[in-house]
Amino acid sequence: MKEIVFSYIRKKYNVSPEYPWAKYDDNAVFRHEDNRKWFALVMDVRGDKVGADTKERIPVINLKVDDPFFRDMLVRQDGIIPAYHMNKQHWITVLLDGTVPEGNVFDLIDISYRITASAKKKKAERPPKDWIIPSNPKYYDVIAAFEEADEIDWKQGAGIKTGDTVYLYVGAPVSAILYKCRVTETDIPYFYQDDNLTITALMKIKLQRKYEKDQFTFARLNDEFGIYAVRGPRGVPNSLKNSLEE
Repeated sequence: MKEIVFSYIRKKYNVSPEYPWAKYDDNAVFRHEDNRKWFALVMDVRGDKVGADTKERIPVINLKVDDPFFRDMLVRQDGIIPAYHMNKQHWITVLLDGTVPEGNVFDLIDISYRITASAKKKKAERPPKDWIIPSNPKYYDVIAAFEEADEIDWKQGAGIKTGDTVYLYVGAPVSAILYKCRVTETDIPYFYQDDNLTITALMKIKLQRKYEKDQFTFARLNDEFGIYAVRGPRGVPNSLKNSLEE
């Protein structure tokens, strides 16, 4: 699995491993060429140090994850733990012993690569992203809005770009994801402020799909997908995305 990972990184990102520590000559770092930031660290670690039931040394890879909710969900899975010898709030350790499926390891490498890229590279290379964004019926009746039109203006969330997908979570008393939308335009100048809300820019979102109120309830998001709050724009776990697309 370690060699498969090395081959994947070389082929997709044209990056070769570096071995910066003479004392630990099996520890390999993968960096971005422009900003020299790490996006992966591959090590051989004693298994019982990383949650495996063995004292034999096994390969692991440390990867960065920027979404704290997504990180908390990941470390509940077999073969993924808070980072070994790195910042546990922003990095995870993934066992390369077959516990984590190959495709999942590749997805996490891609996430780490994007997070650690330079601002210029992120702008040029970031693929469309999926988000969950909250809607508070106390302040805006989004259900009525989508009954009148299939494209509406919405408060722009940080990091959201044209081409992204947003899933609208409608708060109490609905407390469920009701809409899938495509972001068709961003950075529309606008300013509004009151005691509850500040808006500095708008985006346009176009309705693509509706969900029933009992399909993706808060209770289901909590129990099945590890989502315990939707207070602002956040990424969509792959397991939830697959369910939303079914």
